[in-house]
Amino acid sequence: MDYDFDTPLPLRGRHVSKFDNIAKVYGTDDPEVIPMWVADMDFAAAPAITAALQAEVDLGFAGYFGNPEPVSAAVADWYAARHGWSLDPAWVRYTHGVVSAYGDVIAGCSEPGDGVIVFSPVYHAFFRQIEAMGRVVVESPLVLSGGRFEMDLEALEASLTGKERIVTFCSPHNPGGRIWEPSEIKALADFCARHDLTLISDEIHMDLTFPGVGFTPTAVAAPEHLDRLVVITAASKGFNIAGAETGLLIAPDAGLRAVLDRVILDRESSPNRYGMAMLRAAFGESGDWSEAVRGYIAENYRIFAERINGLPGVSVMEMQATYLAWVDFNGLGMSDKDLLDRVIGAKVAPNPGTQFGAGGSGHLRFNLALPRPSLMKAIAQLEAAFTDIQ
Repeated sequence: MDYDFDTPLPLRGRHVSKFDNIAKVYGTDDPEVIPMWVADMDFAAAPAITAALQAEVDLGFAGYFGNPEPVSAAVADWYAARHGWSLDPAWVRYTHGVVSAYGDVIAGCSEPGDGVIVFSPVYHAFFRQIEAMGRVVVESPLVLSGGRFEMDLEALEASLTGKERIVTFCSPHNPGGRIWEPSEIKALADFCARHDLTLISDEIHMDLTFPGVGFTPTAVAAPEHLDRLVVITAASKGFNIAGAETGLLIAPDAGLRAVLDRVILDRESSPNRYGMAMLRAAFGESGDWSEAVRGYIAENYRIFAERINGLPGVSVMEMQATYLAWVDFNGLGMSDKDLLDRVIGAKVAPNPGTQFGAGGSGHLRFNLALPRPSLMKAIAQLEAAFTDIQ
């Protein structure tokens, strides 16, 4: 089936965060600003997802959701077919988004004052959640090697104080867009075992690998360490249904799962029935849409990288997955404020790199999941914004 990703949707003024919150976040109400910040796509969801949502609306019932087993079976089937992990559907729990799942694991596996390790630069919500729950952010800066991020486990090991309880692993990496090698994942899991740390593997971008690139789940790379592994993921990024606020928490170990079940029970919440319908349709019926959108995003990245790398002093990190391009402007010698002001002045709104922790200064993150005509316009405006430097 052919899908139209080129035609813009009428999103402005429709309670779409990346459009309607620009004025509040960036201080401009210019309707010509192209939003390239919030991590969702500017594309319509797959037809099967829309149909599933319409069927719920047509039912006319908006009460509590029950019987998640068919949805869990679809999750297990998707993981097995697409990513090679034969998980038990009984391991799956549902949360109000992946950040909520992250908080559940922090609550169950640590105490206030404990350290939670993150490999920075990394998804900014991790920092907020850790601090909001009274834990301590422990940053382990990623190192650049051959133009890509790598973990420095030796440096991390040397810095441990004994107060750390959790390691946060973002796979595929946001904002680096890289796929970790199975050997790297296993080394991290071995590290967690040596130091008795719970390993949270955030795999929310697993379905956004570029065509021809595979994704290895942490459970597949390190099956001997399932006793300390919790996977948090969703269909939200890969299928553009983040507004469904439906996350997955997968704990293979019965003891660890029991700990997390107590936390989830304390929340006294049930899954969003509309989100569950969309999730099942995503994993169960939308594989061809996934293939198409990944190809479109990969071509967007190719065009963006080719053009933006042409700016003197600017470098786009090579990506294997996600739609979030990490761009290094440090060669321009500009402050973070001046850099962002110049780009906003060019009517393009990315994320400032400083949001992502250590290593983020001098960088901007650009969301490339937008119609190609809009992308081409944004690129031209960025090129014009740095003409004086060229």
